[in-house]
Amino acid sequence: MLDALGLDNLEETVYRQLVGAPSANLEELADAADLDAYAVSAVLAALEGKGLVARASAGQDRYVASPPAVALGALLVQRQDELRRAQVEMTELAGLYRGSVARRDVADVVDVVHGTEAIAQRFAQLQYSARKCIQALQKPQAAVVTREDADEAERAAIERGVRHDIVLERSVFDTPGIYETIDSGLEIGIELRVVPTVPLRAFIVDREIALIPLMQGESATGGNNTVQDALLLHPSGLLDAIIALFDLIWASAPKLVATPEGTVETAADRLEPLDTKVLSLLLAGLTDASIGAQLGLSLRTVQRRVRQMMDRAQVDTRLQLGYEAGRRGWL
Repeated sequence: MLDALGLDNLEETVYRQLVGAPSANLEELADAADLDAYAVSAVLAALEGKGLVARASAGQDRYVASPPAVALGALLVQRQDELRRAQVEMTELAGLYRGSVARRDVADVVDVVHGTEAIAQRFAQLQYSARKCIQALQKPQAAVVTREDADEAERAAIERGVRHDIVLERSVFDTPGIYETIDSGLEIGIELRVVPTVPLRAFIVDREIALIPLMQGESATGGNNTVQDALLLHPSGLLDAIIALFDLIWASAPKLVATPEGTVETAADRLEPLDTKVLSLLLAGLTDASIGAQLGLSLRTVQRRVRQMMDRAQVDTRLQLGYEAGRRGWL
């Protein structure tokens, strides 16, 4: 656990042995840590250089641990200072990067990432750098990282308050063990929706950058395809189109929920009971004022709820709202 402060496993092992003892010599530490004396000697020299151990006053061949609150506290302050300096540098570099992005031509808004290792590395970097939201369109057989690495990154992002919205293609459910993965995702706060098919794979971070994995030899019949290349989309009209595509699919996709028994079922895109009544009367030809009188609502409330339903259906007119209501099964 002390690797964050610059200690390797051997250094942490020897330091812990000394913390739990009044003092110890080289041979005692080697026996306790099950190491050879030469290795322990090198570790003690390193710990002494970091101020974590000192020679005991009783004899030069014995060592004592420095107080953890003092010695480790100093290392912690040092690391915090380094992180603050790195953050300042990152902010300056981000400013330079934004300036260079503004001068890019069409060919520069897309980076091609080659090879599974490079794609996995870029995927992890994007996941750990997310600040606000992660949105994804997911098809089967497109994993670029192991499930364990993905779970760790997702949990770390969610703990930072990053929202996860993921749309699954229905064929994903043919993957062995997928229900356990979905249950785990729902438990940690990932919102999942499902559609019959998604047109492409996409991983969007903070609506500012996107990774588009490409499958080699992919066909309608599927098969053992692997991700060999990916496109990294920077701010551009192309990225805007990918985001708009995600928003369109997300708005009409049924939500996945976990039942008390631990199974997963789809929840229909239903309206609130009051909105259902408002919509029914609207489609029956009543005016907003008449709807308000029938339901005991103000004219402003009726208009606001109709507007919210139009926004939810992503339409501009009430005629379009009627069509979408029928298509979505709202009535």
